[in-house]
Amino acid sequence: MNKLGITIGDVAGVGPEIIVGGWSEIMRLPNAAAAVYGHPEVLRRAVQLLHKNIEVVETETPFELEPSQHRIPCIRCCDDNVLQVPPAATDKRSGEAAYRAIIRAITDAKNKRIDAVVTAPIHKEALNLAGHLYPGHTEIFAEQCGIDNFAMMLYLAAGDNISGKNGLAVVHVTLHTAMKTIFDIITIENVLAKIKLADNFMRKIMKADDSGQRNLLSPSIGVCSLNPHSGEGGLFGNEEIEIIRPAVECALKEGLQVKGPQPADTIMLDARDGKFDAVVAMFHDQGHIALKLLGMHRAVNITLGLPIIRTSVAHGTAFDKSWKGIAETGSLIEACRVAAKMI
Repeated sequence: MNKLGITIGDVAGVGPEIIVGGWSEIMRLPNAAAAVYGHPEVLRRAVQLLHKNIEVVETETPFELEPSQHRIPCIRCCDDNVLQVPPAATDKRSGEAAYRAIIRAITDAKNKRIDAVVTAPIHKEALNLAGHLYPGHTEIFAEQCGIDNFAMMLYLAAGDNISGKNGLAVVHVTLHTAMKTIFDIITIENVLAKIKLADNFMRKIMKADDSGQRNLLSPSIGVCSLNPHSGEGGLFGNEEIEIIRPAVECALKEGLQVKGPQPADTIMLDARDGKFDAVVAMFHDQGHIALKLLGMHRAVNITLGLPIIRTSVAHGTAFDKSWKGIAETGSLIEACRVAAKMI
């Protein structure tokens, strides 16, 4: 049985609702079981809001009690003061609670008590108000695992709008950072590292062929340009000539199947049509917007390069929808599905 630990996220957002709302379907995933890290009373409020026939049971350790479609084991990780946080509020108490749940889940994953961590969305400002100065989940996981070479990736499994049988991965060279700083972060070394992480992930996700032997072909990777029209030969910037193309050439010399740099619109259309298994985007919105337009509620966030498995929803706290009983559960269910597959 694959053991998933789900962190509750920011309690003022949709995290508790999507966990409770998607619980029955999560528990129907093949060979998967889940426990939640957070505050049991917050989950009980979500149960009441959604009128679900689910019991939330506080436990000391994950899987001390067997989960079921009607029972959510919850490891209490935070103080009772989080119960005073109103819906849709940016509050340091919810930031602290979210952080504690993440750290406890990471610790349990490193100690093999759970097989993967699945995270509900956090509010970055609330996290920082609580004194935890991270731009997001990715950097917390990397620090806790002692990893320098990591990447944030969005992944869509094969299905609607994706022609490729292996799905589509989008890896980002730069993460949550101001646009004016990305030019210092985009280097030959960083672009090459992200190409390799994308290649490594897709090699693992690619299915075995009929003979039972793993497909030995390299995944096809498209690398986005940074500037409009790929810089037009240097008219709009030299990054394609001086940084991105050399990184692609290094990857080709190492035997990877890589193409680029090319404009993101061209790359993503080809990826949609199955010509690429993975895309390396230069910055956050370049990859996020395109992939979410292809499958917003199926998209999954995965942190590459970790010694543990971490998947997440590909959306934020959605304060405009929180605690109204209307939150979309699809991304969390898919994050659990992909985590179980990765295990």
